[in-house]
Amino acid sequence: MFRLSRAAEYAIRGMLHLSSKPDLEATGIEEVSKAQDVPSAYLAKLFQLLAKKGYVRSFRGAGGGFALAKSPKDITLLEIIETLEGRIFLNDCLIREGYCPKDNVCPVHDVWREAQKKFLEHLNNCTFEQLAANAIKKQKLRG
Repeated sequence: MFRLSRAAEYAIRGMLHLSSKPDLEATGIEEVSKAQDVPSAYLAKLFQLLAKKGYVRSFRGAGGGFALAKSPKDITLLEIIETLEGRIFLNDCLIREGYCPKDNVCPVHDVWREAQKKFLEHLNNCTFEQLAANAIKKQKLRG
């Protein structure tokens, strides 16, 4: 079963919060932590990793915090998941050609390959700009 780690889930929530901020403004870790119900120390470590990968910038000092390093329209859900999890494989047989000795004869292999292709395409088409817009719509519906 494919399942996101807690780290990936928290990173996504943090990125979503930063994506909702205007003009990539810096946001304190405590604000993000409280709003997304994520432990602040853990979130800070995740943001440091995302900063090393070029998705987040950190700012020191009184007005410090974190901000997206690029526009949310240019960051996909797939990128953030793979930054935390590594490449996604729905089944071991998809890791590389020949990894499974039954690649060429197993009829399920083709199903896994197609499912993975569609899954990865879907995640790659989900930008944080879209996710932030959907979050705003959902908040308005809840009143």
